[in-house]
Amino acid sequence: MALIDRTFRERIVLVGAAVAPVTLSTVEANLDELALLVDTAGADAVARIVQRMDHPDPALFLRRGKAEELHQICLTVDADTVVFDEELTPAQQRNLEKLLGRTAIDRTAVILDIFAQHARTQQGKVQVELAQLRYRLPRLRGRQLALSQQRGGVSAGGAIGNRGPGETQLEVDRRRLLRRITRLEHELADLRRTRTTELRSRRRSRLPAVTLVGYTNAGKSTLLNQLTTAGVLVEDRLFSTLDPTTRRLTLAGGELVLLSDTVGFVRKLPHQLVEAFRSTLDEVASADLLIHVVDGASPSADAQIDAVREVLDEIGAGDVPTLIVYNKADIAVPGHCEPGSVVISARTGQGTDMLLTVLADRLRSLNRVVELRVPYARGDVLAALHRAGEVLVETHEDDATRVRARLDRADAARFEEFCVS
Repeated sequence: MALIDRTFRERIVLVGAAVAPVTLSTVEANLDELALLVDTAGADAVARIVQRMDHPDPALFLRRGKAEELHQICLTVDADTVVFDEELTPAQQRNLEKLLGRTAIDRTAVILDIFAQHARTQQGKVQVELAQLRYRLPRLRGRQLALSQQRGGVSAGGAIGNRGPGETQLEVDRRRLLRRITRLEHELADLRRTRTTELRSRRRSRLPAVTLVGYTNAGKSTLLNQLTTAGVLVEDRLFSTLDPTTRRLTLAGGELVLLSDTVGFVRKLPHQLVEAFRSTLDEVASADLLIHVVDGASPSADAQIDAVREVLDEIGAGDVPTLIVYNKADIAVPGHCEPGSVVISARTGQGTDMLLTVLADRLRSLNRVVELRVPYARGDVLAALHRAGEVLVETHEDDATRVRARLDRADAARFEEFCVS
């Protein structure tokens, strides 16, 4: 048996497009990030090429002359694969591979490959495979058989009952893929129900839920370890965390909260991943407060903040209260900080005491102290109040119990009919 060379790394040529009004400097920064993604996937970016254009060519994405220049570069550097920073259509991918004589993929395929390598739990593996299959389905094409080739097509020797157009290999492969997608969707639905039950259980504990979000490799897992000694694996790699981890955290005033780490976001996060990871991302949307961890040492910090906010809007978490935390202060101090933010170093612990104080203040500000009158006949409401929030004062009047309680906004709305104006 031949041994597999684990040291082999593909040689990659990166391709970017400055489609107006995008500037060349922006494209170069995007290609720098794409190079990091390629490295994380286990390959080496050995060359890059950029083209200015008003719009992508429908056949080759690049103009013909630039595509031929790309072919020459591939020959010169002995490239195995070409990676485009923009998403390719199935037709563009086929045409490029025919012209270049090598594999052509896009940014989405690279990110999906990284996720596949890093998935560890059953739910993570199912989510990644489902995203990959949804991505591949429109790109499925018959490689061994032409579309005109049939299984059991018309022939003089065909048996009765077998004559007819038959079924192309492409149709067979597509049907198998659809069956697998359906099976994974059912499996993921079961896992999602389990996850929903866990989230409901946490909510019943009445501990505030705080979730770490941010651009990939911003330092979320390092911060979780610093605050809770969670022992989560930390790597200086993109997307090293796919599966959420939740730990209890004690704040400056002694309050307990549930702190969760989640998958990192990235510019142009593939919609297939957003859909497949919907159950994991539900944890973000259901949080009481988000800690948005920013790589304060990155020259693209502002652009990364915008990218994270776009993803939060996409998953329905755009309105969740958020605390911005600039990380990596031990490397560089951010030149500009948003009002109300905190600067820390998750690696050294610098600034984390201030973070805990601000976090406690922000959580308290989210709660309302309300006064209610609950009729004695509504003992169920009084019991629900004790479960939902913190009862501060309880006095008994002639026909009702008067209660002052601290509730979050959602629970305050539930009991609005009993509130005393």
